[in-house]
Amino acid sequence: MREIVILSGKGGTGKTLVSASLAAVGAKEAILADCDVDAANIHLLLQTKAVKTEVFYSGELANINQDDCISCGRCMEVCRFDAIGLSNQQYKIEDAECEGCGYCEKVCPAQAITLKPRRSGIVYVSDSRLKMPVAHARLDPGADNSGKLVAKVKDEARKLARAENKEYVIIDGAPGIGCPVVSSLAGAKYVLFVTEPTQSALHDLKRLHTLLQKFKPVTGCIINKNDLNAEMTQEIKLFLKENRIELVAELPYSDLFAKSMIGQLTVAEADKQMFTEFEKIWKKIKERLS
Repeated sequence: MREIVILSGKGGTGKTLVSASLAAVGAKEAILADCDVDAANIHLLLQTKAVKTEVFYSGELANINQDDCISCGRCMEVCRFDAIGLSNQQYKIEDAECEGCGYCEKVCPAQAITLKPRRSGIVYVSDSRLKMPVAHARLDPGADNSGKLVAKVKDEARKLARAENKEYVIIDGAPGIGCPVVSSLAGAKYVLFVTEPTQSALHDLKRLHTLLQKFKPVTGCIINKNDLNAEMTQEIKLFLKENRIELVAELPYSDLFAKSMIGQLTVAEADKQMFTEFEKIWKKIKERLS
């Protein structure tokens, strides 16, 4: 099983549409995992239907049993996160502020405080209109530990790949270089950058490349909207050449990306020429992996 992670460094480069288009051309060989759990959206494009759901818990949350509480205020005194307040002569914990450190539980003389598992989101395994199983998740608003949720999504995708006897797992990663990105890179054999000819995109591409020095996967890059700024496109090409990153493809600006998304289609499905282009990209990736 070989994991292919698609990353962008910043949002808006077309990463998700590239991921979905690769899924469209590689549907017979791959499983798709949406690891952008903070803003998952591939399930909308592929019109998924959940066949399995699981509530995901990560970390802990403090809870005060009001029947046992003696209102000494010790918990509020020691809470470094200002998560405990006094309301109507009762000490209460604000869930959104609680970090689950357990200090309040330790100092409570009445043992009125307990820690309970914190719900962080929901994990889905779904069928899609591509007839390709999709593993994805939704992080609860304000929840932390998105990296652990990504690890859970990848675990589900691996199980699917083994069960379906598929050789590849295509992973749509999160933008940036934070915890969900690091988690999505664990075990990756190939990383495909999707960038655009802007200064901010090049800056974030460089940050991603620095991060990947710790993982050392095979890397390639797609320059999307390459004709918008010829000078920046050349700068990106120079950076790729200097760092031995393969230029897998250059895609011109096209309103087809927006139109296909509105029509709930991948770009590869919306246009025969684009389907052929993504077939070439998919073939290149497989060749590098072999």
